[in-house]
Amino acid sequence: MLGKTANGLFWMSRYLERAENIARLIETGQRIGLTRLGNSEEEWTSVLESAGSLGAFLAENGTVTKEAAINWMLRARENPSSIQSCIHSARQNARLVRTAITGELWEAINATYMDSKTLLARKVSERDMPHVMRLIRQNAALVRGMTHGTMLRNEIYDFLRLGTFLERADNTARILDVKYYVLLPSVRSVGTSIDNVQWESILRSVSARGGFRMEYGATGGPQEITHFLILDKRMPRSLAFCVNKLKTNLGYLNSGQPQRCPAQRLVADLESRYLSHDVAAIFDYGLHEFIQDVLDSLSKVSRQIEIDFRFYE
Repeated sequence: MLGKTANGLFWMSRYLERAENIARLIETGQRIGLTRLGNSEEEWTSVLESAGSLGAFLAENGTVTKEAAINWMLRARENPSSIQSCIHSARQNARLVRTAITGELWEAINATYMDSKTLLARKVSERDMPHVMRLIRQNAALVRGMTHGTMLRNEIYDFLRLGTFLERADNTARILDVKYYVLLPSVRSVGTSIDNVQWESILRSVSARGGFRMEYGATGGPQEITHFLILDKRMPRSLAFCVNKLKTNLGYLNSGQPQRCPAQRLVADLESRYLSHDVAAIFDYGLHEFIQDVLDSLSKVSRQIEIDFRFYE
């Protein structure tokens, strides 16, 4: 399957994953903000920067406030990466590929869209925020469950998975960057109770706290958390897990061909260059610099997939 159908499937899954991930990013900013003393404008500027939407936000709003930043990420129509915009775009792509997905999956996507319209019809209050974020995550889990439970394991499924894991890897990298580079108050905070609470918030934001405690108990610190979220292939939101799934699904799509496609070679290069070292080497290199390089590599993989499978023909 090549062309517009593959394009619709790929972007449908990316937008749905992005909606959930933006909710996680907002929650991360809120939790970390509770541990900080200082300028709320500064911390939400940092969250917007990590989400890749600071420039567009400033062009539309002028100045950063917590309320405006959250509203921009939740429901602003002018922001193509707001939760509301992402769910709308996912539904539009699902309509374009309606005959390629199961009825159960379409119903789950449509229900997610209808729920989001109700939840985000007006600005969300601080009191209602946890409830709204939880419902968005639950709807995303429903769509994911329908995908796994009703779709044939064919090329349609492979394109859905490629979109999901590209977006998920991007999100895990950005959430790590929020903590380590942007929202850490100062070098003096490293190793303090504030630092520990912030790292705990990162684990919660990617639903990794339970798995991490099973593996490390109460003794794991920043290096162990970083290893878990970057290099542990058992953790379903780690960079290594996501990149391994990209490699697997691209392999299925390219099976029977005499050589690997360019996207496969880019994924293999990403894995060998950034995910074959230990966590100490990553810290020596600089976590922020490492994350930026990974994000750039993921962007190149995404563009190459569009080229290899002729999304716009």
